[in-house]
Amino acid sequence: MKKSLIALAVGTFALGIAEFGMMGFLGDVAEGLDVSIVKAGSLISAYSAGVAVGSPGLILIRRMPLKRVMQLLAAFIVIGNTLASVAPSYGMLLAARFIAGLPHGAFFGAGAIVCSRLADKGRGAEAVAIMVGGMTVANVVGVPGATFVSDVLSWRAAFGIVAFIGLLAYIGIRAWVPVLDALPDRGMRGQFAFLSKPQPWLIYAGVFFGQASVYPLLSYVDPIMTRVAHFSAPDMTWIMMLAGLGMVIGNFIAGKLSDRHPAPLVTGNLALLAIAAMTAMYFFAADKLPSVVLLFIGTACLFGIGGPLQYLIVRYAKGGEMLGGAGIQIAFNVSNAMSAWLGGAAIGHGLGLASPALVGIPCGIIGATALFILYFRYK
Repeated sequence: MKKSLIALAVGTFALGIAEFGMMGFLGDVAEGLDVSIVKAGSLISAYSAGVAVGSPGLILIRRMPLKRVMQLLAAFIVIGNTLASVAPSYGMLLAARFIAGLPHGAFFGAGAIVCSRLADKGRGAEAVAIMVGGMTVANVVGVPGATFVSDVLSWRAAFGIVAFIGLLAYIGIRAWVPVLDALPDRGMRGQFAFLSKPQPWLIYAGVFFGQASVYPLLSYVDPIMTRVAHFSAPDMTWIMMLAGLGMVIGNFIAGKLSDRHPAPLVTGNLALLAIAAMTAMYFFAADKLPSVVLLFIGTACLFGIGGPLQYLIVRYAKGGEMLGGAGIQIAFNVSNAMSAWLGGAAIGHGLGLASPALVGIPCGIIGATALFILYFRYK
């Protein structure tokens, strides 16, 4: 495995903890700053806002050599999380979380282009999967680790560790990523020209709705597993690690397959598998073994769909490759927010705690349809 790809994976590992780790120690932050848990929840939204603003901001640095772009984004990971670790007030932490979110989508967007240039011939999707794999590993060990550090030391130490990992990514990129020329500059209008074609929109639809096929379940996995399947609260530690392992394996296998078969075909079939898994989950959520197996399959599909499409968008976003790649992360984050709302609405309307799995089914159908149209019409 190339050291340059490992350096990029370290960066996405830090980003994964920064994004999802906050959910594990939100209560500690609320207590430490003497704010309500609802108010503390805005710190999660502030990160997502940073993602949304920072992703299109890539067009402002489009003339910069790609290695320098990645170094700059890694530096923002360090700065944002360092500020979060020392923030003296809620307002300062809110601003720090916004800054920490700025490089998120941009790192994946520019990183996908770097991976495609660094990859051996015919292994571009696998190279992107290695980079994305950093985030999946973060869900297995990084997020539980950050929660543990917050419990044992403090939430400030958890942010400090993320900043340190970001520093390692910066050093790795500086040492191992070769000098890469900037992308050809086609002007500001040229950055958006790719959006006039249907293929990128079909890819974004595959990401948005493919993500939403599983994420409603993932958003409410705690009450589903503890109150429907009747696992104990301590069991959620290994259950979430199993879900994270599903992300790792799904991302890796899909990356391998997408170098051998068309990515829309691979991801379209994964969307169909997610539909089947969510349907079964709705009916078997009360049974312990089927519920954890189906959760594993669902999270494998979740990242199995996203990784190859992060690579594929580079091919269909000529002239605006960085913006196209960053758009994938915008689709991810907006989809996650919508998915949590859909799952909560289903429960709120009395459809039962297992109903988030049910509402993911039509989203999966739309996502699979978009990907199969991309394959059969535009392959």
